[in-house]
Amino acid sequence: MNDNLSQQNEQLSNVTSLSGLYENWFLDYASYVILDRAVPHINDGLKPVQRRILHSLKEMDDGRFNKAANVIGNTMKYHPHGDASIGDAMVQIGQKNLLIDCQGNWGDPVTGDSAAAPRYIEARLSKFALDVVFNPDTTEWQSSYDGRNKEPVTLPVKFPLLLAQGAEGIAVGLATKVMPHNFIELIDASIEILKGNRPDLLPDFPTGGLADCSAYNEGQRGGKVRIRAKIEERDKKTLAITEVPFSTTTGSLIDSVIAANDKGKIRIKKIEDNTAKDVEIIIHLAPGISPDVTIDALYAFTDCEVSISPNTCVIKDNKPHFMSVNDILTESTVFTRELLKQELEIRLDELKEKIFFSSLLKIFIQNGMYKHPEYESSGNFEAVIKVLYKLFGPFLPQLYRAILPEDFKKLIDKPMSSITRFDVKKADEQMKSLENEIKEVSQHLKHLTDYAIDWFQKLKEKFGKGRERKTELRVFDRVEAAQVALANVKIYMNRADGFVGTALKKDEFVGDCSDLDEIIVFREDGRFLVTKVQEKVFVGKDIIYAGIFKKNDERTVYNFIYKDGETGTAFIKRFFVQGITRDKEYDLTKGSKGTKTLYFTHNPNGEAEVVNVQLKPHSKLKKLSFDLNFADVAIKGRNSQGNMVTKYPIKKITLKAKGISTLSGRKIWYDEVLKRLNVDGRGTFLGEFDGEDKILKVLSNGVCELTSFDLTNHFEDKMIRIEKFNPDQVYTVVHYEGKLKNYFVKRFTFENLVLGKPVNLISEESGSKMILISGASQPVIKVELLKGKTHLPETTELNLADLIDVKGIKAQGNRLSPHEIKTIELIAEHDDEEDVPDPVAEVSLKEIVSEEHKEEEAEKEISQKEEGPPVKPAKKIELEITNPEEVDIKGKGQLPLF
Repeated sequence: MNDNLSQQNEQLSNVTSLSGLYENWFLDYASYVILDRAVPHINDGLKPVQRRILHSLKEMDDGRFNKAANVIGNTMKYHPHGDASIGDAMVQIGQKNLLIDCQGNWGDPVTGDSAAAPRYIEARLSKFALDVVFNPDTTEWQSSYDGRNKEPVTLPVKFPLLLAQGAEGIAVGLATKVMPHNFIELIDASIEILKGNRPDLLPDFPTGGLADCSAYNEGQRGGKVRIRAKIEERDKKTLAITEVPFSTTTGSLIDSVIAANDKGKIRIKKIEDNTAKDVEIIIHLAPGISPDVTIDALYAFTDCEVSISPNTCVIKDNKPHFMSVNDILTESTVFTRELLKQELEIRLDELKEKIFFSSLLKIFIQNGMYKHPEYESSGNFEAVIKVLYKLFGPFLPQLYRAILPEDFKKLIDKPMSSITRFDVKKADEQMKSLENEIKEVSQHLKHLTDYAIDWFQKLKEKFGKGRERKTELRVFDRVEAAQVALANVKIYMNRADGFVGTALKKDEFVGDCSDLDEIIVFREDGRFLVTKVQEKVFVGKDIIYAGIFKKNDERTVYNFIYKDGETGTAFIKRFFVQGITRDKEYDLTKGSKGTKTLYFTHNPNGEAEVVNVQLKPHSKLKKLSFDLNFADVAIKGRNSQGNMVTKYPIKKITLKAKGISTLSGRKIWYDEVLKRLNVDGRGTFLGEFDGEDKILKVLSNGVCELTSFDLTNHFEDKMIRIEKFNPDQVYTVVHYEGKLKNYFVKRFTFENLVLGKPVNLISEESGSKMILISGASQPVIKVELLKGKTHLPETTELNLADLIDVKGIKAQGNRLSPHEIKTIELIAEHDDEEDVPDPVAEVSLKEIVSEEHKEEEAEKEISQKEEGPPVKPAKKIELEITNPEEVDIKGKGQLPLF
């Protein structure tokens, strides 16, 4: 009995529970996926499959292209997975255009096109990879999965490859998403690290576009990058997408635009994909659709704007670590410095070995040791070693290290022919060259940081061309979807029954709106609420007004007269509606039972009308009618009681005169960072705008245009001037006419300028350029010109208002000068003629007269010799630039640089 129990206990002790098996196996699987599949290593920035592909390419490298299928087959010696996963990884490396030279159709990550089959495409290592990625002497090796081959643990990459290429992977329990960064910026940041400064990296995407990295958080968890497509307004009916956001393709972006159009979020006529070498997606707008609003709607409702959350996780010390991109770059730079140190030390040892053996050979031959009797009579290797140790004894202090038996063996193996042909002079030159190189390598080791900086600088010079930043860094404004959503539904109301909605098509029409809008409803009992657009919703009986509600609207004013149900007294009030809670009823009155609205208007620009109030007959009343002007009533909060109108019963209230706005003009600023208008005080103050006021913008190419002051307007990068439009203001422009190859000055007003129609201020001939534009009445420029045959520089000041009268906007203007001009600088802008000082030349009047006299005499003499009778040249006060490409233009304010 006892024997059976002991046997059972022994069997149970060898049993592992199912939960235990699951725990151990799952942990093993999770570790394998994290370490050997999904997450890149911090040292070389590669996942195992990528590392094995590059090692295989190096193993097969002979300078020629190899079939991708052959590379995949060779890689399977190291990677214990199928050929499909290796092929996909190889294509991804090739598409990043850094480590592999590709031949054939490798697909396009921008369009989403797949690569051709591996048997049709070819690859080889790039020159960059050969220089930066491989060095067998500094590589740590391990056995492959089947033990038949050796593969690198990590490759000795002397560059922040992980941050240059980016990485993405999903493991068990964690994921990684490293953003790609700019090649040149990484090198510059590495140099700054070696100088002791901390880097501040921001991503750069191969697809270009615009990126807002204000919340990047150094690439750590919790950060976010917003990326937008680059959209151009070709004309008022056409938009062009020229760069797509990272992580999207032209195909997926077009699908998202079509889906937004089908849902009524945007309205387009058609969309064309003209993408070839460069991205070009043409969007044709439907008639009457604003291009500016459509651009915002594309960002709000399509893949033209995407948000990416980075999550930088790497393998370090055989464990996953979450790090910032700046810390990764710091470790990569230190690792590169250590690899360079190892390479220098290896090179130093090689040089010392070369010079050691050369010295050994020289001593052996010069001293005739190979002819020594004891050496020649030695019978075996041990005896030879003893003799050579004895013979080399006096020369040991001259050598780098002690002599080993292997060195003697190498010496003995030298053929007699090479000994007899030994050139002492040549050997001394070689050893001197080796000694110089040893000194150089030792100097590099002593100043390792400077050597590493020089390494990065040479890397930038060799491979940096064509790798400039593609993604433009911006700060984006937040696009409110409700503000740019297309009015794709119609809203109706049933006043008596108290319903509003899109399905009440037989009832009273309220207006067009989007399905993201909110509706504000006022009732006869003096209450109101705000609700979302729906098919049909009950809001309370006896509706007096329903309309689209705009959040934080500071311009819409409601004029309101009501009768208090308890006292019968009538009150008047004016108010805004701003902060509210959706579907909550608000009372505009004192809340008494029987309260009733007597008069109500909705005024989008704060208009204040005049109304006539008629009272019911009463024995105490002598005057039964009087006028009320809402302009006399202060705008207060919606909870205020209001001002008393009368305590007597009112018969009726009628409109006597329509009102005008009682609000001041809307103050508008221009934000240079966001390139948008705003009312929040950001950027340059443009002025107060109201009614028909407009904005004037001028571009660096000489095109000007009038726009409205709508906050949804977009403005171009090449805009050099933006201001409130004044039709009476005189502008001065200096421009270069490409056909005549002369400079002209013109003064004009923007008469008959049509809103939204671009007008060119300068000639449309090729080579024409706008030099400067000024809105001052008396602009003064300083001109450095080259006069006479000697071309000595001479500086003068010119008041441009004195050179030409005000003419039409299409006029070419007057020629600025017949002389060659070196520089032009706007030095003053006066708005009062009395403030303008007399122009002063930087040479005396006597010198000017003397120089002009000399020029006249010289011209007379030449004329008499070559053309007969002399012709007296006409004197001019104009100036000319004959070589516009060499002119150094200095401006200030909003003036463009030429």
